[in-house]
Amino acid sequence: MLMPSIFGENLFNDDWMNFGFPEVEKALYGKHASHEMKTDVRETDSGYEVDIDLPGFKKDEINIQLDNGYLSISAAKGLDKDEQDKEGKYIRKERYAGSMSRSFYVGNAITQDDIKAKYESGILRLSVPKKAAEEIESAKRIAIEG
Repeated sequence: MLMPSIFGENLFNDDWMNFGFPEVEKALYGKHASHEMKTDVRETDSGYEVDIDLPGFKKDEINIQLDNGYLSISAAKGLDKDEQDKEGKYIRKERYAGSMSRSFYVGNAITQDDIKAKYESGILRLSVPKKAAEEIESAKRIAIEG
């Protein structure tokens, strides 16, 4: 029997129903890691406002780079040494160390000084201005003598 699904997720098959608490995939945020760097991009008259959810990250764990017209955002998280040294046995562990990244093409006319970034309450907010690409000189016809 086929079960209905939304976005490729089976509505009736979730980890909470498995009471044995098996070891989940050891990637940041478990098997749903690819869905966790949720991003909203809003166009304004002067540019683009990009909001990226990065809950649980500290500012120094986030890296933003601009290279060849691509704006890349990455976040990496390690386990705290205090967490690893605690006594006792985990019966469920969903928080893992790992990294995630996302890239957007913003064009070669944008420089790193043009982009403004702010991180507050688990949300990274980027302001990217609109800039016209520098015009490339169009092909000129060369006359043939003779």
